[in-house]
Amino acid sequence: MTTSPDRRRSGADPGRSPRAAGPGRPARRDRHGRGLRGRLVPATVPLARTKAEIFDDLVLDTVEGLERRYAKELAGVEFAVEDVPPDLNVYDSDVLEDGEVPLARLLPGRPGRQELPPRIVLYRRPLEFRAMDREDLADLVHDVIIEQVANLLGVDPDELS
Repeated sequence: MTTSPDRRRSGADPGRSPRAAGPGRPARRDRHGRGLRGRLVPATVPLARTKAEIFDDLVLDTVEGLERRYAKELAGVEFAVEDVPPDLNVYDSDVLEDGEVPLARLLPGRPGRQELPPRIVLYRRPLEFRAMDREDLADLVHDVIIEQVANLLGVDPDELS
C-alpha cells in the first residue's frame, strides 16, 4: 500500500483518530507518544510541598508554641508572611534588618476608630537566603519571631525563649 505525500506530512495514520491532526494544525504529540504526564510526586508526599508552604509551617510552629505560653499577651496579634519586603527608601525602627535587607517588620496596633491589631510580618526570601538548610531556617525563623514578639511586649528576647 502506498501512502500519499499529504498523509505523510500531516502525520495522520489510517488507524488513528482524525482529532490528532486538525485543519491547519500539525499533529503533535509528546515524546514517545505516551500522552501527557501527571505529577511526578503525589500531593501527599512531603516532596510535593513548596518552599512557601514549608516556610509557613515553620512560622506556625513557632507561633503556636508562643501562643500556648503567652495566650493572653498575643491574643490580638496577627502574623503574616510576605515573599519580599516592600521598596522603601528608609525603614523605621520597627524593622528587623540584616545589613540593609529587612527580615521582619513589627506594625504596632492602632487603637481608636480604625482599630488595627498589632502585626508581625516576616519576609520569606531574605530569611531563606540567609539559611544554610531547613534546620538553620527553622532556627532563624524562631529567633526573628521571638525578637519581634519581645519588641511588641517590651520584654527581653531571652525571657521568651
